[in-house]
Amino acid sequence: MNQTIHTLLIANRGEIASRIIRTCKKMGIKSVAVFSEADRNAPFVKQADTAVFIGESSPNASYLDQDKIIDVAKKMGADAIHPGYGFLSENVSFAQRCETENILFVGPNAAAIDAMGSKAKAKSLMKEHKVPVVPGYQGSDQSVATLRQAANEIGYPVLLKATAGGGGKGMRIVHEEKEIESAIEAAKREALNAFGEDGLIVEKYIASGRHIEFQIFGDKHGNAIHILERECSIQRRYQKVIEESPSPIMGEKLRQKMGEAAVNAAKALSYDNAGTVEFILDDTTQDFYFLEVNTRLQVEHPVTEEITGLDLVQMQIESAQGLPLSISQNEVKGQGYAIECRLYAEDASNDFLPVTGTIERFEIPQVEGLRVETAIESGSEISIFYDPMIAKLIVWDQSRAAAHRKMQYVLKNLVCLGMTTNQDFLLHLLKHPKFLKGEYDTHFIQREMDLEGINVKEEKDIHLGAIAAVLFGWQQREQKRTLLKSIPSGWRNSFYDYQQEAFTFEDKEVVVKYRFLKDTFHFLIGENTYETKLISATSRKIRLELDGVQYTLDVKNKDHHFFVHHESMGNITLIEKERFPIKESEQVKGGYIAPMPSQIIKVLVESGQEVNAGEPLIILSSMKMENTIEAVEDGVVEEIYTEEGSSVEAGFLLLKVI
Repeated sequence: MNQTIHTLLIANRGEIASRIIRTCKKMGIKSVAVFSEADRNAPFVKQADTAVFIGESSPNASYLDQDKIIDVAKKMGADAIHPGYGFLSENVSFAQRCETENILFVGPNAAAIDAMGSKAKAKSLMKEHKVPVVPGYQGSDQSVATLRQAANEIGYPVLLKATAGGGGKGMRIVHEEKEIESAIEAAKREALNAFGEDGLIVEKYIASGRHIEFQIFGDKHGNAIHILERECSIQRRYQKVIEESPSPIMGEKLRQKMGEAAVNAAKALSYDNAGTVEFILDDTTQDFYFLEVNTRLQVEHPVTEEITGLDLVQMQIESAQGLPLSISQNEVKGQGYAIECRLYAEDASNDFLPVTGTIERFEIPQVEGLRVETAIESGSEISIFYDPMIAKLIVWDQSRAAAHRKMQYVLKNLVCLGMTTNQDFLLHLLKHPKFLKGEYDTHFIQREMDLEGINVKEEKDIHLGAIAAVLFGWQQREQKRTLLKSIPSGWRNSFYDYQQEAFTFEDKEVVVKYRFLKDTFHFLIGENTYETKLISATSRKIRLELDGVQYTLDVKNKDHHFFVHHESMGNITLIEKERFPIKESEQVKGGYIAPMPSQIIKVLVESGQEVNAGEPLIILSSMKMENTIEAVEDGVVEEIYTEEGSSVEAGFLLLKVI
């Protein structure tokens, strides 16, 4: 019997909460958001019809607390709960709890979630239904000895994968037997921390593979279809960065074979909502193997929506209400091409480590065919507690080449100031000749990208940024002047004297000398001279003419930091040098500091212990990912300044090795 949803609670946060709210408004459904302390002023909270506070910032105290979410749903009279992705979206006990409480769960049935919740069970089930699977071990014996034996029998390299969850957590590639034991322990620990269980499977690692997934959809009447493929091979840290549809490698014959396998997987599960069947395609043989079924809406679902014109969230809600699918397999058609880039708060040149801070300014260019999914606005905080994704940038056009050109334009003109992001990295990636040709696999970033050169700026760009910063500051001072306004700013007794300002850019000093004569600024930077006219300035932008070329730059000044953006140079951060510098804190010799705000997961050494270069010292967790601090040279641990379970800020002294 069909049920009508009038009020929907969204058990999630960020951009996916905003995305679901948008469809609720379209369908005339009241949306109820839940929010933690960190999200109290987030855009999705304002967008919902009703928003309810559910706890502290830690996910365990808020978005993962089933009791709180069910309680809010009942108090608000919610007919259904949409879990989004992550958090409780693939939690079988939560799906069952919703059923017990007579609340519709906008997702697949609990049995399907249960079957796919374990990658080991999933592989066994797929083999029974003639879906090809990667050779490997998925047994119940999870001892280190058994897993080591399985790896030896499969043959190296092997891939360790957590049986629960996704997002690259609990995954390790092991190339030699001597690495297997420590890799097993690390993968188990990360899986336990992320998913509450530490089971692993061991698989043959395909060295040159492409990650291709098929969107599947089912209803409660036994119908199941696939809604074409997405290419998701561009990854770092086992997490996707760029998704495309259609796949540049996909021919119609291969699409049909993989699509049929995806539908077989759906039918094996009696699948009745949105899901994704993920495959690995061996580049060398063109054989494909089942990886897993994600029993939820995917982060990258917009690319499928863009090429098909379907609203997958609406389809989810309709299916949850008991309605049959509104489209059949032969009606599924793809038009044009779509690409999605994930904008993250992370440093690509530093192993993609996540960063925290404030997005001082966030402005999206007006481009036809651009869709932006975000829960960020100017002033938003990127915290330690959640994934560091800022936005998803999705572009549709008639062809792959046209969409790529348009995405490059978007990345050049997107303004995201105040902290380090992967914006420049994404632009470099989209310009790579092999990527443009579609010649890539899951190792493309590690093998082909010069990550250290991503943030390198040309001298002319640094000088343009410095001139913009000086003129921006000059204009702000001019507006505040109340005395002797007839005398030019920076007036000197000597006509030939220059004013001077100094900045640092990535630890390099940039000294800017200038003077204002009539309507022109004369700049000296090093051995370079520039003639510049200030055309206009606001509190956000500055327009100038430099050697006959006009530029409009975005500028934000905060705490002696000038954040400058122009499409030709990307983002530049200049730090104004103090006229009377504050003495910097002395670095501790042999000290190891936290590279980002983190939680201490495990201290692997103790005071007085001898360590060798490369030996792990401390394991940190930030934004749901583990990072290991290793010894840079041989020595003895003199003192440890933290303990397991504590939270530390970036730059905190963790331990000292002498």
